[in-house]
Amino acid sequence: MTPALPVWYTRPRRPAAINRTGPDGRVWRVTVIVPTRNEAVNLRPVLEVAAPFADELLVVDGHSNDDTRQIAEAMGATVVLDNARGKGDALRVGMARATGDVLVFVDADGSHDPRDIPALVQPIIDGHADHISGSRMLGGSDELHATLHQFVRLFGSQIITLSVNYTQNVRLTDCQNGFRAIRRDVALALGLQENITTIEQEMVIKTVRLGYRLGEVATHEYVRANGESNFRVLDVWPRYVRSWLYYLLLWRPHRAQIEALTQRRKDAETNALAVSTPKQKG
Repeated sequence: MTPALPVWYTRPRRPAAINRTGPDGRVWRVTVIVPTRNEAVNLRPVLEVAAPFADELLVVDGHSNDDTRQIAEAMGATVVLDNARGKGDALRVGMARATGDVLVFVDADGSHDPRDIPALVQPIIDGHADHISGSRMLGGSDELHATLHQFVRLFGSQIITLSVNYTQNVRLTDCQNGFRAIRRDVALALGLQENITTIEQEMVIKTVRLGYRLGEVATHEYVRANGESNFRVLDVWPRYVRSWLYYLLLWRPHRAQIEALTQRRKDAETNALAVSTPKQKG
């Protein structure tokens, strides 16, 4: 039986490219990180379409027992193993291993269209944001409305998003999407701790609470191309609730995190001044 291709894969390609030169003349490198576990049947089209946007294509594998690693290597990706603790652990392993200035996280199941990568990355390179999240509320989703399980997932996600908005004075639409781009130095400065998919809400909450610039762009969520997800709300909702309440209400940044943000703001002010000051003729 021939595996099904993701819906976005067979649609006409839209012209898109990343302008890697920032306003200060700096050339940015992009690392695309794909966490995987037994996604051999879905991985090839994801890597094929993501590769042109990546200076580094990094697959972080959760000790798959199918051909995931072999396919990734054949597609030109660098493969590293995570610590078998979950998606959050895989993302941290990818952050530590990556060499790019901007990190893009893409799921391996075909639910994200990699052609949206330029829209996620460009605001960061242009100096408008430190972290850009894809939003299913803006771009639509095929996995949030059809079943009771999906309704519960959407309801929980919206409660978390609303609580972040009204306690942090922001206006986000989606705190749970795994499709996002972030400066590598910012990602490392967040001090992420979650081992499972709760890392996504941790990234959002810490970004906002530490004062980094978080934006959103519309991205569509597709039904996974083949197989079924192992994610079950009933299995993880207690961890989501604990993580949400802790990082939103109880967590306090370490001195090193505050110092890192202060230094980044100083650097940004210096760079802005250098760009805006005309050079004198000799």
